[in-house]
Amino acid sequence: MLNDILSVAWKERKSLFRVRGSRMRFLMLLFSPLLLGTIFPITFGPHWLTQLPPLVIATITSVILVAVMVPEAIAGERERHTLETLLASRLPDRAILAGKLLVPVAFGWGAAILANLWSMGVVNVANWQGEILFFSLPIALGSLALSLLMALLTAGAGVFVSLKAATAQEAAQILTFAILIPPMLLQIVPLLFRDQMSRFLDTVNGPQLLLMVLGVLVVLDVAVLLAAVARFQRSRLIAT
Repeated sequence: MLNDILSVAWKERKSLFRVRGSRMRFLMLLFSPLLLGTIFPITFGPHWLTQLPPLVIATITSVILVAVMVPEAIAGERERHTLETLLASRLPDRAILAGKLLVPVAFGWGAAILANLWSMGVVNVANWQGEILFFSLPIALGSLALSLLMALLTAGAGVFVSLKAATAQEAAQILTFAILIPPMLLQIVPLLFRDQMSRFLDTVNGPQLLLMVLGVLVVLDVAVLLAAVARFQRSRLIAT
């Protein structure tokens, strides 16, 4: 099973930038978090390494890259009529799905790590005093876990969208719109439940809140990925 997954992942990695303009689009998407990882660390100074914004940048980076790559991995390949060849092989459905998700998640998570390492380097260059400054442990571990879990959640959601969308562009648009809904709700909910939110935040500290968020994401990831496995069926893909 593992060899099958790695075989599909190798094929996905080889074909990742074969789509015209995909390489430039990837670099442009990576440029934005690197730019933010330059401006904000200079503004925050050493406090950047102990604050929440690095978690936000890491999460946004992983989500955006996965959201762009997953539709190409499924809907895009079906649109180019190359998915049939893969489905005609003896590879199990789960191995095909896992291999196709492994590459976007790895790239998205890797880019998130790169963005945070870059920002840490910027802080050290701008505030050099003879010793290397590192992220605090909660921020370092939190950004790693949060960006990975959000990448997996985005990848799982991308499977559902790609199975229904006619083209990769349509899948990317729908997935992008779905990604924007939670931030919008996060702006509305505190306004509707201001008192309850205030009392809740008074009872927890930053690390506890982060653990709660990570716990919820773990549950969502497991549910979405299991549902994606159930829906990713060879017969259904061939029929469409």
